[in-house]
Amino acid sequence: MISFIAGMTLAAQGAFAAGGGSSVTEVSIGGGIMSQEMTPIEVSAGGLDRWVRGFESRARAAGISQRTFDAAFRNVRYLDDVIARDRNQAEFTKQIWEYLDGAVSEPRIRNGQRALRRHGNVLERIEDHYRVEKEIVAAVWGLESAYGERRGETPVISALATLAYDGRRGRFFEAQLIAALEIIQAGDVNARNMTGSWAGAMGHTQFIPTSYLAFAQDFTGDGKRDIWSNDPTDALASTASYLARHGWTFGQPWGVEVVLPQGFDYSQTSERIKKTPQQWAGMGVRDISGQAVPNHGRASILLPGGAQGAAFMIFDNFHVIERYNAADAYVIGVGHLADRLAGGPAIQASWPRGYAPLSFRQKRELQRRLTRAGFDTDGSDGIIGPNTIAAIRAYQESIGVTPDGFASQDVLSRLRGR
Repeated sequence: MISFIAGMTLAAQGAFAAGGGSSVTEVSIGGGIMSQEMTPIEVSAGGLDRWVRGFESRARAAGISQRTFDAAFRNVRYLDDVIARDRNQAEFTKQIWEYLDGAVSEPRIRNGQRALRRHGNVLERIEDHYRVEKEIVAAVWGLESAYGERRGETPVISALATLAYDGRRGRFFEAQLIAALEIIQAGDVNARNMTGSWAGAMGHTQFIPTSYLAFAQDFTGDGKRDIWSNDPTDALASTASYLARHGWTFGQPWGVEVVLPQGFDYSQTSERIKKTPQQWAGMGVRDISGQAVPNHGRASILLPGGAQGAAFMIFDNFHVIERYNAADAYVIGVGHLADRLAGGPAIQASWPRGYAPLSFRQKRELQRRLTRAGFDTDGSDGIIGPNTIAAIRAYQESIGVTPDGFASQDVLSRLRGR
């Protein structure tokens, strides 16, 4: 869970092939997809044993018993592949429409509907208890592990020990490792069966250990919070618990596809600008049937593919899903898959397919050129977040083009021509 931290869940590792699961490494960021190309590196396992001896005292001080520690570390080994994945070089190559083609493919919808039928009673009980719609829970399950088909086979203790020892984000992964030991010590799972993704996300809905400790549920009542076994009950309840405790509003949509009128003021399309549906209706915004959107609370207008793509009116539940994974593409994937599982229509608007996306280097160049032109992006990390979108929009307004905030080749070309 919270997979955006390290590109760590199976959803982020490429579970978006039609029907659920391939082995490419992808994570969605800011409306695009970051395809992570593996870079050959030299790694050394020589110091892991020494690191483990030093870590042992810290684990014992954190309350881990000697028996738990010895059992968990009996077969720990250095995982070269984990370090390779953690150090790979990111290249943004896919756009949101390509992501959604897989995330909400027809096979994934069919598999989800089958999962809803098979686990309908459990999902109904979870919905009633946590007040989170069963389709949302099932959609998270579908994207994170293809409805349990791809839960990950990496030994979590070895993966987390490798990452903590490597040191690049040692403090974070050491905290996860101690949390994993606490889970083992509590008796929820043994070290042998604690498997997951390369970076320690576990089970049907890919919880990292600290999130497991905070939110995992024993919905079966057997005394264990079991998110690893073939029975998904505890994992699905844990996901509902996570969303509920982060403010999920039952009955409120994550978002609604809308149509913007001709002449619409695109400077109003920002997650930072919120209006009531009635106010948006007063500006000519309608749903795809031509009606005003019902009052589900204050909302923003999101254009994940720019002015030429689909538009969404997003509500507070959009931001709750963001707590699971911060990428807009992931949130829209979960929300739209849930809508399709509930019998809703496909996205009606067309996308600007054929558009050549900006590479990672081009995105950094775009950010640098915007900042030099007086439109501060607050850094040039290659990630198109709210600050960069606002800077693009301000630049577009300054030159008299549609201010949709979309990072495009056109915007970069104009900046180069200044």
